[in-house]
Amino acid sequence: MDLTVFIVDDDPAVRDALGLLLGVRGYRTAVFASGEALLQAWKPEWAGCLVIDIRMSGMDGLELQQRLAQLGNRIPIVIVTGHGDVALARAAFKAHALDFLEKPFDDAKLVAAIDEAFSSEARQRRQNIAREDHRALLRELTPREREVMELVVLGRHNREIAPALGISVRTVEVHKARLMGKLGVGNVADLVRIAMQGGE
Repeated sequence: MDLTVFIVDDDPAVRDALGLLLGVRGYRTAVFASGEALLQAWKPEWAGCLVIDIRMSGMDGLELQQRLAQLGNRIPIVIVTGHGDVALARAAFKAHALDFLEKPFDDAKLVAAIDEAFSSEARQRRQNIAREDHRALLRELTPREREVMELVVLGRHNREIAPALGISVRTVEVHKARLMGKLGVGNVADLVRIAMQGGE
């Protein structure tokens, strides 16, 4: 997975300094002079971390956060500012910023925040892939197997499922064995996990 640090700051000196600092440490970077410029270039498949200055001419960092949220952004955001205050920090975190750093910030703190963002992003991507895999497995079930699974997940026993579906206990056992085989699970706990993660 190619992870990139997307830097959005209207100060060219800050953009250059951040690009250099992160480039030397081996991070891929992309820099934007404004929120508007980032939105024009925005691609849903981007992955990595956004480092956004909160006070910019034109669209500020908080507005950019909101616009990105409307676009379905899942990339972690680190907010940086030269004039931090509690109200701004609270607003940034409320909009799901991962961290809030004041300029001039400690290089190590910035790198730590980006590394945390990358870990969070990688974890989220892995979960999304697992969810899609589970959905694909669930689509392989027959309608009857899905009915049986839904009742098993609700905690019903075979002897309760049989009359609910108008079939014999033995038939329930057959459907349950087949659906668990298709999903590659050996116990009800794993079945519940796949059913929940694969839920639409």
